Amino acid sequence: MKKTLLTAAGALALPLVAALPAFAADEPKIDSGDMAWMLTSTALVLMMTIPGVALFYAGMVRKKNVLATMMQSFATCALITIVWMVAGYSLAFSGEGKWIGDLGRLFLSGLADVWDKPKPEGTITEPVFMVFQMTFAIITAALITGAVADRMKFSALLLFLALWSLCVYSPVAHWVWGGGFIADWGVLDYAGGTVVHINAGVAGLVACLVLGKRKGYGTESMAPHNLGLAVIGASLLWVGWFGFNAGSAVAADGRAGMAMVVTQIATAAGVLAWMFVEWAVKGKPTVLGAISGAVAGLVGITPAAGYVAPVGALVIGAAAGAISWWASVELKRMLKYDDSLDVWGIHGVAGIVGAILTGLFAVEAIGETAGGIGQMIVQIQGVVVTIVYTAIVSFILLKIVDAILGLRVSDEEEQMGLDEALHGESLG
Repeated sequence: MKKTLLTAAGALALPLVAALPAFAADEPKIDSGDMAWMLTSTALVLMMTIPGVALFYAGMVRKKNVLATMMQSFATCALITIVWMVAGYSLAFSGEGKWIGDLGRLFLSGLADVWDKPKPEGTITEPVFMVFQMTFAIITAALITGAVADRMKFSALLLFLALWSLCVYSPVAHWVWGGGFIADWGVLDYAGGTVVHINAGVAGLVACLVLGKRKGYGTESMAPHNLGLAVIGASLLWVGWFGFNAGSAVAADGRAGMAMVVTQIATAAGVLAWMFVEWAVKGKPTVLGAISGAVAGLVGITPAAGYVAPVGALVIGAAAGAISWWASVELKRMLKYDDSLDVWGIHGVAGIVGAILTGLFAVEAIGETAGGIGQMIVQIQGVVVTIVYTAIVSFILLKIVDAILGLRVSDEEEQMGLDEALHGESLG
């Protein structure tokens, strides 16, 4: 009898023993391929700021402001790295609050305990995820500098960007990507249409309005000093954007591959749309227009990259290029504001176009959400909340910085050029 019971117990135990590997396989595990892709993507996104944005912006300003413009991107990279490490990451990606994260990762505390363990919901480590998101925070702040080129104090810019990253960027990132209320609404933002581009575009518009126009704007030539530099910068942005969009899959998988495909298509469509509209209206296609169209196409596809198919990408890129041309040329002329390098006209406007059209062209088989009028309404809600919040808080922060340091250089310094006036250097 005892032998029979033991035999029966053994027979019952065998399926449980056999199932143990299956249970173990379900546990999160670091995937070396995913890790390699995310490390590569992080480097690509960092390249978008230095040297990408630095060269893109520096090529479009006058010679006397080239070094100051590059310095803004370079210093922003360093500044936001520390801001993100101290509190930005924690506010964006810690805790379960619907409005803001907690301080569970203040100064990246606890990261040393999980450096070799996968994130619970993924196959990469949290330090890699943290630094990938850091590069997004860096480029978002750096983009704003283009709207205030040629006239903002360097000290005031640094203080504003540090406060803005904590008070605007981190909360919006939490709302959309960190489990906040916008995510609960079902808003789709794959790689930063709202978090990065609308955010930066609105902040740039508010900043240029608060600062006022450059001296001589409308009467003196503000022509780019070296479009060759701008072309190199735009090219680096185009290549780096594959890390931005395909990297947002947080895995080396099929969705990352599709994100890369639609990014390339939308960018090409943005170039051609801007170029052909400009050609038709102005009589000549310009180099500046082509590279601006490329950035508009890249911005437009950013929220949609993990949700749409190639045809959707074609329409989004073309719409972003054409509408951004109108905003950067005609709208700016009509309203007479001085957004130096068209941060609002390209990043803000193309970000809005892309965010809304994501709702129309989303493909359920790709991103598990079907597009349609209902989803477009959800997208519009996310866009409106981001615009209102960013505009109000950016304005308040600018006024605080103005009271502490003053925002604008003197007329003499602006006439001299910021290279000499603020940094004591020049291109010669």
